[in-house]
Amino acid sequence: MKAHQKHTPVLSPASLAKHCETLHTGRVLIVGDSMLDEYLYGTAERISPEAPVPIVLISEENAVLGGAGNVAKNICSLGGKAVLVSCRGNDTAGTAVQTMLEETGSTADFIITAERPTTVKTRVLAAGQQMLRIDKEVPQPIHEEHTRQLLQKVALHLPEIQAIVLSDYGKGVITAGFMQGLHALVAQQKRVIPILVDPKPQHMPLYAGVTLLTPNKKEAAALAGMRTETREEIFATGKALMQQLGCPQLVITLGPEGMAVFSDTNTVHHIPTTAQSVFDVTGAGDTVIATLSLGLAAGYSLIESCIIANYAAGIVVGHVGAATATVQGIAHALTALPFTPPQAWE
Repeated sequence: MKAHQKHTPVLSPASLAKHCETLHTGRVLIVGDSMLDEYLYGTAERISPEAPVPIVLISEENAVLGGAGNVAKNICSLGGKAVLVSCRGNDTAGTAVQTMLEETGSTADFIITAERPTTVKTRVLAAGQQMLRIDKEVPQPIHEEHTRQLLQKVALHLPEIQAIVLSDYGKGVITAGFMQGLHALVAQQKRVIPILVDPKPQHMPLYAGVTLLTPNKKEAAALAGMRTETREEIFATGKALMQQLGCPQLVITLGPEGMAVFSDTNTVHHIPTTAQSVFDVTGAGDTVIATLSLGLAAGYSLIESCIIANYAAGIVVGHVGAATATVQGIAHALTALPFTPPQAWE
């Protein structure tokens, strides 16, 4: 394996921290599966007499935005403008999602459907450990009429945005019909609008022609049907994905190993992780694609955007639940933590 890299970009913590000051100029459209993440906290000191399972005595409850809503929340937390186009149920959870989005400053443009409940993921935690997750959802593709309505909403918002994020959790919003319509709408614009995708492996054929994919290592392996255990395997997997989908850029998140950033099929940089501690990886992918899209929308290079996104992810995994980073937090981390420049893989 050899990456034919011309030059590794010269970057510094100070210059990247300075970039963070203009993140607020980015305007991003998010389309995808919105959901509510519920957290029930308690203690587990007994085993149930009914079955060999722990009894969790709940002492605290919390609900936060999940899925596409969490991407929008992350963008607003960084000062950017987020417009979310999605579907929700005509139910209490859907109302809560809409209210929370508006409280973040996001523009929430929903199709409200009576036949599809809002997706809710309920996590039960005791002593800092997740004991159980309960999902409420209807993952079938949305109706063609709802797809048409989604595309109408997208068309209305396109003139005001600089990047598009597809937050695909496989809950039915991102379909072949939607992707066909989206590409047609973007092609009609007189400017380049990058399309970034947080992918679902079973939807790989839908992502042909997008600008950038951000799978984690496991998702990349599933998408390409290849292994991603070694540097050579990650390089080969990324190159195969880009060639199969006609995708000009790719970012594979590697968990505790950081990121592999493919500027093209022969140019790969490794960015090491900045996480000081890991309590919960929930929403880390949302943070990466939100920060990355905002950086690109604000005019930063892919490498610059990825480094900033990597620091943002390092902040949120240090918290339980779907957390968000701030510009101040990222700038502080850039200057306070050890900085390792991205290294070209050769």
